[in-house]
Amino acid sequence: MLLVCSRRCGGKLFRALFAEVDIDSSGAYLDHRIAQAGYICLNCGSPALDLSEVPAEMQREADEEKAPPGAAVLCPVCETLVQVDSAMECPNCGAPLEVAGGT
Repeated sequence: MLLVCSRRCGGKLFRALFAEVDIDSSGAYLDHRIAQAGYICLNCGSPALDLSEVPAEMQREADEEKAPPGAAVLCPVCETLVQVDSAMECPNCGAPLEVAGGT
């Protein structure tokens, strides 16, 4: 975890907003867990960001931008089942192929 203030105030103390804390019958701290990511800077009260999550988020966005796998369509001329990624020709008869709803 690498927390930083979103206003860049330089604060070094943060509060977890959605933390569950386990205590014993006398109220002594035993353990904690973060139920949901959410932090504030205790210096200025602004939201804090976990910079350690940035590489994983960038990878997730890159994966979403990748082209979806090709679709299987029937050639309108010879009815051969063909895997296509975009507009191309049927390998059997040479007829142009289009994926419905494509770009």
